[in-house]
Amino acid sequence: MVQLIVGNKGKGKTKHLLNKVNAEIKEAEGSIVYLDKSPKHMYELNNKVRLIDVSEYLIENTDGFLGFICGIISQDHDLQQMYFDSFLKISQLEDENLLSAIDKLEKISEKFGVDFTLSISKDEHELPEAVKSKIIISL
Repeated sequence: MVQLIVGNKGKGKTKHLLNKVNAEIKEAEGSIVYLDKSPKHMYELNNKVRLIDVSEYLIENTDGFLGFICGIISQDHDLQQMYFDSFLKISQLEDENLLSAIDKLEKISEKFGVDFTLSISKDEHELPEAVKSKIIISL
């Protein structure tokens, strides 16, 4: 399953994402990973959540990012959920590939049983119609 938290920059998406992660970890049976563009939110996350600072890795495009995600999944068979803050930045995504990237994440989710929650710095009306059903919070 892929879920989206959307809204322009500065609307509070990260706060909602952090609250969701910290609430989910209490009931999670598997592990949870949080990907961000910096370690800035390290102390706001429950210590059971693994924070990965994506900027430390040489990810140059969306395919590289998706390969990175598959690598994380392959190393943790108990992985249950992944949260992506600043998804457009950490995935090196260009607007025209958003639908394709979300479709690939959906396939990865189905194959490996990992749920994804993404924060996207765009208003709901700026997103393709096909992904609007995945929005859980629109700010």
